[in-house]
Amino acid sequence: MRAVDIAILGAGAVGQLICRQLIAAGEHVGFIARHPHGSVSQQNSQAQQYSQSQPLSFTPLVASEANNSPQPIDYCVPIVATNALDHLRLVVVCVKAYQVIDALLPLLNQLPRQCHILLLHNGMGPHLAIAPLIEKVDNRGLSLGTTSQGVLRQARWQIKHTGKGLTQLGHFTGTELAEHYRNAILTAIPNSEWVNAIVPCLWQKLAVNAAINPLTALHQCPNGALAKADFNEIIKGILDELVMVAAQDGVPLDKPLLHDRIYQVIQLTAANFSSMHQDVAHQRQTEIDQINGYICERAQAHGLTAPINAKLCEQIKLLAVTA
Repeated sequence: MRAVDIAILGAGAVGQLICRQLIAAGEHVGFIARHPHGSVSQQNSQAQQYSQSQPLSFTPLVASEANNSPQPIDYCVPIVATNALDHLRLVVVCVKAYQVIDALLPLLNQLPRQCHILLLHNGMGPHLAIAPLIEKVDNRGLSLGTTSQGVLRQARWQIKHTGKGLTQLGHFTGTELAEHYRNAILTAIPNSEWVNAIVPCLWQKLAVNAAINPLTALHQCPNGALAKADFNEIIKGILDELVMVAAQDGVPLDKPLLHDRIYQVIQLTAANFSSMHQDVAHQRQTEIDQINGYICERAQAHGLTAPINAKLCEQIKLLAVTA
């Protein structure tokens, strides 16, 4: 039996979706078990006990021809112990942005040198901390990605695919991902593409998140409410600061195009509630530091300020404390 050679780090909604898509494409995939000290995932207050395999339930986006509505598919995923990582050649990191460092650091010395790492999370920032650590290990490869696929976690091990979305992946540093694994992940994930310059793509996704996430959380509203004229000025201000900072980082962005993209997402997801809205509503830690906070961090690195984004960070953190 062929050993698992692709592992998912982070068994949240996105991690389970990517895992299911890879398995459906015939790949040998497993989840990396929780770190014994609980640092890989702390989404639940009680530690999840892993066995050698984990049963999951997946409801596809499209119904089969035999059914009028999509039916759940039950399947099992192997669990890879942290002391048995020798066969891994690709690790896809799907934890929350603020968990990436703590989740990955304990594993770096246990992963084989030829194992490539792909970060697939909202926001930006962890790649700058991880890259120098990756490069120390025989120039190990690091790729980055972003996905807009819709997925709803209905229970701990039960998800529903709710939207296609675009997935963009690309090389960042070190040894490039082997062609076999690059083709495997592009084949498995619908509407996915490998891009030559991934960082600008991440900035574009960041612009959407920076506008929609904090405003919907602060005003306790669905995405569609941001189409009102009341929000025009602050969305413009968020975008102005982001474009300015990205330019200082050597990433020129098309401001009118980004503006249109933000409002297109607002329209297409009008009835949805953003992840930050849901995090605040459920009193969970948010990714504000890796979204609007990243804009402020990069502004500071260039001796600049981003007061509108800084104010949003302050407001979200205060809201999270008082929720």
